Amino acid sequence: MPPSTPATSSIRRVRGVLFVDYVRMIRGHTAIDWSRYLEDEDAALLVQPIDPDAWYPMATFERFGVGIIREVAGGQLPAVQMWGRFQVESVRAAHPTLIAAGDPRGTLMRFRSMQRGFFDYDAIDVDEVLDDSATVSAQYGMGVEAERAACHQTLGFVERMIEVAGGTDVVAKFEARGWDGDARTLISLTWRGA
Repeated sequence: MPPSTPATSSIRRVRGVLFVDYVRMIRGHTAIDWSRYLEDEDAALLVQPIDPDAWYPMATFERFGVGIIREVAGGQLPAVQMWGRFQVESVRAAHPTLIAAGDPRGTLMRFRSMQRGFFDYDAIDVDEVLDDSATVSAQYGMGVEAERAACHQTLGFVERMIEVAGGTDVVAKFEARGWDGDARTLISLTWRGA
């Protein structure tokens, strides 16, 4: 059974509400030989129920992600970004207060508070929020391939979150890329009011 409290050591962890999407993706693609990407402890988690409120190893999350990027997404980052967009609904189902209807700025403020419960370290943050723009930073601490994919997934997620909150003409783009050597990945968001 996975630990239910945040890590107190250097082991980084991700909350089950995000982990479960990766597990579902792998379970749904039974024709793929996942053993090329997974270690024994990873495979063991695939046969257990995933608790959305429990903590899971970030290293396993990374290995799951690399396998999914290569085998399911075919290395296509637009597909990963689209997956991030779709993920808004599953996170919203687990956290119904995430979206402030008609209020993109308020939604980002809620996300800023909630995201600290998704990772037990500073993986992502909302650095600045204005009425029609924001900056989100990310540094997952993974290998280049996984970091690049996670940041594209994050870009899709925050972009869709603003749309669901009522923002229109949403533009989300990278201003800095951690996987290319920048200190952190920076995502800029602009939108028109709800």
